[in-house]
Amino acid sequence: MRVLYDHRPSHAARSAHADLVLVNGRIYTGDPGLPWCSALAVARGRIVARGERADVEHLIGAQTKVTDLGGRFAMPGLYDMHTHPDLALAPRYAEDLDIGIVDPTPDQVRDAILAYAARHPDREWIYGQYFVRYTFRQAGLVPGKDWLDTVMPDRPVALLDRMWGTMMVNSEALRRAGIETNTPDPANGYLERDPVSGEPTGLLIDGAYALIHAAMPPTPVPVLRAAYRDGVRYQSARGVVSTKYVHVCESRLNALQSLDQAGELTLRVEAAISWQDDIFPVRRRWELLAGERHYYRSARLNANAVKFHFDGTVEPRSSYLITPWDGGNSGWSGKLNLTPEHLADMIWDMDRQGIRVIAHCTGDAASDTFLDAVEEARRRPGGLGVRHQCAHSTILHGGNLKRFRDLNVTAEFSPVSWYPSKFVSGARSGYGPERLSRAYNIKGVLEAGGVAVIGTDWPVSPLDPWIALETMVTRANPWGEGEGRFGEPISLSQAIDVMTKNGAWSMGIEHEAGSLEVGKSADIIVLDRNLFEVEPQGNIHSTKVDLTFMQGQLVHDRLNENSDAVWHGEAPRLW
Repeated sequence: MRVLYDHRPSHAARSAHADLVLVNGRIYTGDPGLPWCSALAVARGRIVARGERADVEHLIGAQTKVTDLGGRFAMPGLYDMHTHPDLALAPRYAEDLDIGIVDPTPDQVRDAILAYAARHPDREWIYGQYFVRYTFRQAGLVPGKDWLDTVMPDRPVALLDRMWGTMMVNSEALRRAGIETNTPDPANGYLERDPVSGEPTGLLIDGAYALIHAAMPPTPVPVLRAAYRDGVRYQSARGVVSTKYVHVCESRLNALQSLDQAGELTLRVEAAISWQDDIFPVRRRWELLAGERHYYRSARLNANAVKFHFDGTVEPRSSYLITPWDGGNSGWSGKLNLTPEHLADMIWDMDRQGIRVIAHCTGDAASDTFLDAVEEARRRPGGLGVRHQCAHSTILHGGNLKRFRDLNVTAEFSPVSWYPSKFVSGARSGYGPERLSRAYNIKGVLEAGGVAVIGTDWPVSPLDPWIALETMVTRANPWGEGEGRFGEPISLSQAIDVMTKNGAWSMGIEHEAGSLEVGKSADIIVLDRNLFEVEPQGNIHSTKVDLTFMQGQLVHDRLNENSDAVWHGEAPRLW
């Protein structure tokens, strides 16, 4: 299959008729000037008319595909502005260890390692996911090489934690990677060490675990292609039309380009090149940033972004906070992985090349310093005013809410922890009640006039965008497993804007996508329910997407396996 979207030159002959007409729908446009209509006409991938059937009738010709929606609800497609299908799915195709439990106990981790080792006696490395630090604390155990050596002493073992902020390895893995007492900490992470001897404990924080990945064989391109293909198929089946895949390298771009050329990249992808080795080594980083990235450019793929971890995560207490972690006794406030000077120079340099900077900021001091650096870069000549992105925005200082608007910086939020759950209670409790009371302050950013978006951050949280949409409106657990709310909810219309128009803004394409207006891309999803007519709690996350149109092309059809859609049927099960 080859690429199906329109590449005709601007002076090519054009039909007076539409390619596609949708009629008899309940269509929410996202346009305040005309919020609702019942019919849309599409030509060359763009909306050319909307209103009632009479308003589009003259555009129906012999070759026009007319789809009767039968009264179903339709709306603009969704935007997921931060996710990692490669990190989530590549281990499956590489047959790596997957414990398969959200918060496994140490005994379950041990049993999974031993069972995997028995099934794969010839695998050089035992590598996989996940362990969770708080379950070790609950069991009165300390994770690290001493514990892991009792489980598997003679084969290298490396396990990621559920938040992707820590890797636990045994002594053999440290030896293979050449890590010892005298090994210095990398600038973008650190090795946890024995406080007396300085010996590494087997816990590598943030960018430090790239030292382990550097000692392992790189993930093959066919594995990455299969992972991205499944991710793309799932996202299209759940109504996503644009996404950002963050942390990429040349092999990942090659995998995405092969999907694009096969006609299977059924959404827009902004791929963010790793600025530093936060997860895996990036061997051609500077060549890509100098211009090689443009060889991957198409209507649906661009690599004009970079991503880095500015601070860490909650469980190893590496989030960079304004006030110390323990209230002031130790003075430890977390760690920045770049100096503020490095960051300001880098943002200015990327800005003048038109490259978006996406900065992982979980602590309030990290986002504060990031915004300072953007402000400094804006003062320098030559910048293009690129809309940079504060990733996660877990804890924000109240004084920074209006700065997102003033600096044109996107506040991106990840939905794994903005509703109560067992995992949140365990993993996020380290922030303390005061900080948690202002976590994921989507409402605050919007009220201050800023632009908020969501990024599922899969595999840290589910790839399903409808969980995010529901919990923005309720801030409650979708399955009724937790009590109360976590944070301040927003309205349904606000939440839809966050996941449509705001996403388009954060990609710099708000004038051509994000709402169903004449002249904009025909990125349309048809649902099995009207979101405005159901009780949000327990219902929105169960939404089924019947049809997904991307640039006027039918890319997903849930109900008709004989249609010309690229994908058919239900979304695949990925976790």
